[in-house]
Amino acid sequence: MKRPRVHRMVLAMCVGSFIVVIFYFQTNLKPVQGNGHTRGLGKSGRSPLQTLYDSDLVEPSAAQLMHQGRRELLEEACRSYTRKRRVLIPEDLKHMIVDDQHGLLYCYVPKVACTNWKRVLMVLTGESGGVRDPLQIPANEAHIPGNLRTLSEYSTSEINHRLRRYLKFLFVREPFERLVSAYRNKFTRSYNTAFHKRYGTKIIRRHRPDPSPEALERGDDVSFSEFVHYLVDPSTQREEPFNEHWERVHSLCHPCLIHYDVVGKYETLAEDSGYVLKLAGVDGEVSFPASGKSTHTTGDMAATFFRDISPTYQKRLYNLYRMDFLLFNYSMPEYLNFR
Repeated sequence: MKRPRVHRMVLAMCVGSFIVVIFYFQTNLKPVQGNGHTRGLGKSGRSPLQTLYDSDLVEPSAAQLMHQGRRELLEEACRSYTRKRRVLIPEDLKHMIVDDQHGLLYCYVPKVACTNWKRVLMVLTGESGGVRDPLQIPANEAHIPGNLRTLSEYSTSEINHRLRRYLKFLFVREPFERLVSAYRNKFTRSYNTAFHKRYGTKIIRRHRPDPSPEALERGDDVSFSEFVHYLVDPSTQREEPFNEHWERVHSLCHPCLIHYDVVGKYETLAEDSGYVLKLAGVDGEVSFPASGKSTHTTGDMAATFFRDISPTYQKRLYNLYRMDFLLFNYSMPEYLNFR
């Protein structure tokens, strides 16, 4: 007879433990300035968070003013376009990488230089095997689960401590450039057979009239139009969450529930990355890799992919990614023709 009562007590304890986390997410707008512990202090003896919000700075630099403006725009957009608050669970924190040595929390977004940021963090956290040049770390090694810890792996109290005292940053990109980049990488490269099998065969089966047996078997010739149809199909998300490479940034990093201190942009990648490393006090120890690729997806390239997308599907796709456009201050692309 006592068993149901015990179950209720356990449930109450579990719910209570999550409320502690939720309190931070929904109410914490300003960082805690105290040291907390010795970890995460830069060469100046201050944490990156203290360095960013140091009240002794009389004249902010141009970079500080720019990032302050981005924070304010994001907060205003969150107030304007989000109505309901929801409970965050550990699953929501799987993209938050933790650097305890330097007091950093990085929410990684695929197709926004996350490979290079993971390489940098492997060097900073001592997980690079002694390698100091991030580019010497193979790309596939940077993505191995377990090389870098995520916030979801910590206890509730440890999560709260880090959210309040660590510098939280993410990098974003114009949503459709990121989407086209994901399509090009995952569906037009011959080596991505896992994606072809996992997603390509499904997309062809559902969105191609009279597909050939070879296409159904290989899934390696998905068109961008078929990919778009797959994304806007309501049954897609009913079955399973989007793959992280085309999931919306606001769904990966929850910027209206977590107060990000630095919002970096792909368009100003080198400058913003240097700014974060300077705040962490490691700009003289490690450099963010310079982009050497000449084939990265641009706005003009994205426009060519949208030429064959009907206005109806352009509008449906824009509505799907609308929050990322609004939250991170990206204008609707001029090449869209549904207006």
